[in-house]
Amino acid sequence: MRVLAVDPGLTRCGVGVVATGQGSTLQIVTVGVIRTSADLPLHERLHELRVELDAVFERTHPDAVAVERMFARHDVSTIMGTAQASAVPMLAAAERGLPLGLHTPSEVKAAVTGNGRADKAQVTTMVTRILGLEVAPRPADAADALALAICHHWRGGGLARRGASADGASAAPAAVAYRQAAAAAARRSRSASKTYRDALGAASQSAPATRPANRGVRP
Repeated sequence: MRVLAVDPGLTRCGVGVVATGQGSTLQIVTVGVIRTSADLPLHERLHELRVELDAVFERTHPDAVAVERMFARHDVSTIMGTAQASAVPMLAAAERGLPLGLHTPSEVKAAVTGNGRADKAQVTTMVTRILGLEVAPRPADAADALALAICHHWRGGGLARRGASADGASAAPAAVAYRQAAAAAARRSRSASKTYRDALGAASQSAPATRPANRGVRP
């Protein structure tokens, strides 16, 4: 299985393709960064991004597509550009009938390092180790795209489901840690919902009964 992963961005868009190799290991197919000039109008930048991505699709023939899921940021201008760029690979996947996976940065970090709060250096180190690379992928956008592809493999029924590892030792613990982190997050969400419902119920029971308004005219 080949996963084409995109770390979206208008100025720098990371693209990486990772495939399942022999013995259920993961192998890099290609990695790079698509750049567009800030001097160009927005629609031309998106078109340029689309043309470059189409070339990657045609060259690598992926079986699935993974894109970083958007999350809230304070910088509205940054998130708008990223959101617009993320639509390009989504449309490309839809046109080709390919399954699409969306993963948050914390999910990706947990998948490759076992820590949802890992920094970029830790992610790059583990990506290099998992894929057996001699040189760490640069820039960070490229490493992030490869990490996203690894996450999709492990989360989407690849190595994590079969219990295999990408390097024979270090990758399996990371995959296990990811599943544990995801389960813990789900438990926290359920616990928070229950706490809210209990508090709401207690508040409604302690509130005084509302008396109907007297609409009559008193003498």
